[in-house]
Amino acid sequence: MKPIIGVMPLYDEQKESYWMLPNYMEAIEQAGGIPIMLPLSQDPKDISQIFNSLDGLLFTGGQDISTHLYGEVAKKYCGKSFVQRDMLEKIYFEKAYNLDKPCLGICRGIQLFNALLGGTLYQDVNIQRPTQTIHHQKPPFDKPVHKVIINTNSLLYDILCKKELFVNSYHHQAIKKLSPKLYEMAISEDGFVEAVSVPNKKYIIAVQWHPEYSFKVDINSRKIFNSFIEACG
Repeated sequence: MKPIIGVMPLYDEQKESYWMLPNYMEAIEQAGGIPIMLPLSQDPKDISQIFNSLDGLLFTGGQDISTHLYGEVAKKYCGKSFVQRDMLEKIYFEKAYNLDKPCLGICRGIQLFNALLGGTLYQDVNIQRPTQTIHHQKPPFDKPVHKVIINTNSLLYDILCKKELFVNSYHHQAIKKLSPKLYEMAISEDGFVEAVSVPNKKYIIAVQWHPEYSFKVDINSRKIFNSFIEACG
């Protein structure tokens, strides 16, 4: 049987609607999984029932992380957050962390993992840590714009068998202080944490770039999704 993957929902506040980029769903499907977009339910019993039916969790991109999750006050340059989603993802991540259920975080996902595990974030990279490297590219989003250096003693290296990787990039926040519970798997050419894992867990990893945009044209992006679905199987 194919593993069932819970995909964290995106939310449009103006339209009051759930929505989802097809890239996430298609990337899971091509890797052999069945993606299911999760509801924004806050009911503990409902969440437990849903969680128990899933083989893995995908934490997607989206709004900025609520600053209270990493102990800061929002600056004027911090983007809008969506507290209901933050709380939902907190519950799911803590369950997955405690029960060792596979998780893949993308963009916001890496930031969420870091915040929930005691790290901090740059609320806006351009203001707090400006760099010449492109981290907020323009379309097309499947084109690489900067390099990351991969730790050879990491799960990511085991997956890709590469010391360097050229990636796409679309974010304005990033990890500032890395959680002591996370392991740094890759950094960008200008020194930002770009990939992490949780030591001693089966498969809890996250990347700052967007393999869901590039999986159709990039074998390394497919390898990431394939490894995730394999861990969920």
